[in-house]
Amino acid sequence: MPEGFNLDDAIRKVPDFPKPGILFYDITSVLANPDAFAYCIDSMVKSCRGSGLDAIAAVESRGFLFAAPLARQLGLPIILVRKKGKLPGKTISRKYALEYGEAEIEMHEADIPKGGRVLIVDDLIATGGTIRAAADLLAEGGAVPAGVFAVIGLPFLDYADAVGDLEVRTLIEYFGE
Repeated sequence: MPEGFNLDDAIRKVPDFPKPGILFYDITSVLANPDAFAYCIDSMVKSCRGSGLDAIAAVESRGFLFAAPLARQLGLPIILVRKKGKLPGKTISRKYALEYGEAEIEMHEADIPKGGRVLIVDDLIATGGTIRAAADLLAEGGAVPAGVFAVIGLPFLDYADAVGDLEVRTLIEYFGE
């Protein structure tokens, strides 16, 4: 991987998706580019190694793609953060607001390490609602939310308001138009 890799060049920007006036940052172009994907995983591993984490919480669905290789490289278990109704067995769930409505996520209660430090991983952090709900579920299950890692951050959508004091790390940020 060349030093100074330009991740911005690998991220497809799609205007007017999913509705007019929205600029969509499409992470699938990173996944289709082995060098860009490797850059993301290698950067995440370097940033997280030695940070005293006990698990990685992977947010459905694109967060799974980044969390799984990160957890593998760090030798940590993965806790799946799924849409309501997707996990069998005993779960805990949380509703949260979206830009255009409401959603609900859940985790297997038994997968949450009591007292463990858990990093929440997603592909992109926008308004922070999903991340806040995941952090609240981890705390409810007895874990300590140890921060957030996303490939892309959109701070202009005020995710800091939702995530509060959680440390947010990103590989690239966009600040709106």
